[in-house]
Amino acid sequence: MPVLRMLVYAALVVLAIGLQVGPLSDYAIRGVAPDLLLLVVVAIGLTYGPERAAVVGFLGGLALDLAPPSDHVAGRWALALVVVGYLVGLLRDDARQGMVGMIVAVAAASFVGTSIFALSGLVLDEPGVTVSRVLEVIPVAVLYDVALTPLLLPLLIALCRRLRPSSDEWVRAA
Repeated sequence: MPVLRMLVYAALVVLAIGLQVGPLSDYAIRGVAPDLLLLVVVAIGLTYGPERAAVVGFLGGLALDLAPPSDHVAGRWALALVVVGYLVGLLRDDARQGMVGMIVAVAAASFVGTSIFALSGLVLDEPGVTVSRVLEVIPVAVLYDVALTPLLLPLLIALCRRLRPSSDEWVRAA
């Protein structure tokens, strides 16, 4: 079962990145496309907790950093999504209390992740990253992710729960 779970995570990450940098980039508002990878990391964090979500966030963020047409220093999305995964995983008991909890978790995760990515661009003196641009991009990213939450997050969480072993399976494996 763990191999199947890892394959599903990898497939979700690849699909999210492919859609994010591919067809959904045509729907970018002020240069911000929907962040499907963030929703995958949030779903894993709400289902499994901080450790697994942080690992998936790091590996998925690194893959997003390296995916064409990347125009920034590699590691910025990895840093942002590892923090997001860890923090959302810590909030999983509070955030699973229905759609409102999920929306609040995604809004907070989007704000934190986008802020870390943007601020790391300011610190690294990336071309085109200015304070005014950061303040323009963060609200758009948060609204985009919150708008996608009711459509995608329940499906992603349901898929993650189907992959979660029951307590009997953990006992048998030990």
